[in-house]
Amino acid sequence: MLLAADVRALTAESDHIGGVFADLHHVGQNDLRALLHVFVAETQGRALTSGQLRQRMGVSGAAITYLVDRMIDSGHLHRVSDPADRRKVILRYSRHGKSVARAFFTPLRAHMHTTLAGMPDRDLRTAHRVLTALTEAMRAFEQQLVGAAPS
Repeated sequence: MLLAADVRALTAESDHIGGVFADLHHVGQNDLRALLHVFVAETQGRALTSGQLRQRMGVSGAAITYLVDRMIDSGHLHRVSDPADRRKVILRYSRHGKSVARAFFTPLRAHMHTTLAGMPDRDLRTAHRVLTALTEAMRAFEQQLVGAAPS
């Protein structure tokens, strides 16, 4: 299926660019994964706790504490009280973290904008629906895997 091959190629290229970002900013691959999960949650308007990040990344509580503390110490993230439940602490990008990400990824955004500028809006809306559907399929598959995992 051509679409599946395209998604794999996009994922591989995205992973490679993420690796370049990680190398340039002296963060590890797990640090980068954590930053991506926090970014996606923020973009979707969701709060993300350390516990939820631990589940998303499949690491131990001690490992996620060490990773989050390192990302806070490096200035990429900070912890804030959840406005909906003051007992919960959520992870957010810090001003410095946003600045670093913006400086690196803004040129990529410009390349994407230039590349997509000639495409009709209808095609872009269709592509958005396809990518959203594929993301949902992957989430459903993840839930199936989690449900089948031995306890």
